[in-house]
Amino acid sequence: MKRIVLLIAVAAAFACGCKAQESAPSALDVIMTRTSIRNFTGDAVPREQLETILKAGMAAPSAMNGQPWRFVVVTDKDKIASIFGNGPRSGMFTTAGAVIVVCGESKSMRKPFGQPDAPEVEMDNMFWYEDCSAAAENILLAAHALGLGAVWTAGYPAMERIAPISAALGIPEKVVPLCIIPVGVPAESPAPKDKWNPDNIHWNQW
Repeated sequence: MKRIVLLIAVAAAFACGCKAQESAPSALDVIMTRTSIRNFTGDAVPREQLETILKAGMAAPSAMNGQPWRFVVVTDKDKIASIFGNGPRSGMFTTAGAVIVVCGESKSMRKPFGQPDAPEVEMDNMFWYEDCSAAAENILLAAHALGLGAVWTAGYPAMERIAPISAALGIPEKVVPLCIIPVGVPAESPAPKDKWNPDNIHWNQW
């Protein structure tokens, strides 16, 4: 009898596992259904979920594996309000559970390419913008995959916008805020935009 009960329990667990696996969205589903969320419930986002989102950001590709991205995560409501709470669209920040400032290290100490025995020198990270853009997109997709909402808001190259943010958060001079991403529990569910346009594709030649 015990053996029969055990077999039933194992079968049920296997069935539940299969259902969970079937219901999990695929990578393509996440990409195709992601949309910008600008209204949030105000609920906090657990640190575990934020770390998962940031791990996804750091999984992005980068030129020569330079990984120039740096992240400032603001979860303190008063701090969010004081830094991001002004302006016509401040509600997307003040109702978010967290605000992620995606930054790029524009210069770093490293060995010249192809010279492993040379001393490190300060060099420009020529592709920090592209690298951090890839990380930011991963963040948006990871938030959506977790059932959260997020939206990319512009930073660089609008220096008048990012200078006060850098000052308020103590961001070093060589680190540049690329974008600011509010993340939270969605209070809206807009339909994803269909952006497919075959006219934008050229096969083999323009």
